[in-house]
This record gives sequence, C-alpha cells and structure tokens, in this order.
Amino acid sequence: MSAWKKHEVFEKNSMILLVGILVMVAIGGLVEIVPLFYLKSTIEKVTGMRPYTPLELAGRNIYIREGCYLCHSQMIRPMRDELERYGHYSLAAESMYDHPFQWGSKRTGPDLARVGGKYSDEWHRDHLVDPRSVVPESIMPGYPFLLEAKVETRGIADHLKANVIVGVPYTDAMVESAAADLAAQANPDSDGVDGFLERYPNAQVRDFDGNPKAVTEMDALVAYLQMLGTLVDFSIYDNKADLR
Repeated sequence: MSAWKKHEVFEKNSMILLVGILVMVAIGGLVEIVPLFYLKSTIEKVTGMRPYTPLELAGRNIYIREGCYLCHSQMIRPMRDELERYGHYSLAAESMYDHPFQWGSKRTGPDLARVGGKYSDEWHRDHLVDPRSVVPESIMPGYPFLLEAKVETRGIADHLKANVIVGVPYTDAMVESAAADLAAQANPDSDGVDGFLERYPNAQVRDFDGNPKAVTEMDALVAYLQMLGTLVDFSIYDNKADLR
C-alpha cells in the first residue's frame, strides 16, 4: 500500500482521524507537562521580590473590586514597541504573589506593570478623582469617593492568612502586625515604621492621599500603584539586547 493509500484511511474515516488527533495531542501535552514535575519551581528567582504590604494588598483588593483590570493589563510582552513604551518585559516572578494575577487581556488604558514611580502621588490622586483633569482624552470614570472611604483594617490579617494558604510567605509576625503595618505605611511619623520596614524592606512609607488624619482607600490604591514594577532592579538587564 502506497503512502497515499495509508493516508486515505484517516481521510475517509472520521473516527480514526479523531483518535489520531487525540493521540497526537496527548503526546504533545505529555512532552510539555511531564518535565514540570521534575522542577522545583517554574518561576525564575529574582532578587527584590517580596509579598505585598497590608496597605498594598488592600489597594490591590480595591483595584480588583473597582474592575481596573478590565481596562488595564499588567503584562509587558517582549516586543519592540512594548519595550520602548513600558520598559523591560514582564517576568513570571513579578506575579508570584498574585492570586489571581492581573495580566489582563485588554488595554483600553495603558499597561500598568511599570507605573510605580512614573507619576507623583498627587498625579494619581487627581487622575483617580477626575481622570480628564490630567488626561483630557481619558474615558475612565472618576473615583472621588476613595478620598473619603476609610480602609477596613479589621479583616486585613485574614487576607494575609488566605494568601499564606496559597503559598505567599507571610510570617506569623506579619499576620499579627497586619493592621498596625497598614496604618504605619501611610504615616511616616508612626512609632511602628521601623518594625514595618523590617518586615517589608524597601517599602514606600508616606501619606499617599494627602490626608494625614485618616488611612483612606486612596492611600491604599496609590500605594499599590506606586509599588508596581519597582521591586525588581531592571538596570541589571541589557535592554538593548532585549530589543533586538
């Protein structure tokens, strides 16, 4: 039987063709999946990564609650135009403590993976209260209520505990000090700042919303945004090589 005649068996019998497809897909899947069982981790080790501070975690929860991920991605692809606009492409390690990750699939607004430190706290406050005051063409809704809504600290320790269950390395001390650490990060004059920085090295400590009398949801969301993309030192990477 010629090679053509052998191929006719699959061409004329849909069930045999279906079985053949399933076998090939299964083989391909095994080739990709089996090696993962022999790896200790599928995420490369990157210096600088740490769990979210309680205030940043609260801000992330607000970010998700308000649906910010629907219009903003947090994943820079390794393409020239993205590297030139946003910076180094996203690393898997940057999302290692995200449950769920915020990569997104749509960009009505710009990617936010490297937004930390790009704008001032005042710019973020103005943008969140009245987006068109800083970006005239923006179609983003305003969130002025964030300036008035106080952050709920009562359950923040439980949020840390939930993250521990899925593998985030919060210590018992971090969980016990969660509410105090949340307040300390937004108040640089607090007695708890030193302990906070011991638990979360290089975390940003300041009054993010411009109101030192209260820790608001604006504090939390701006703290989260200002942290994005700042934990990894990308100066050690050769961006010129990445652009080739």
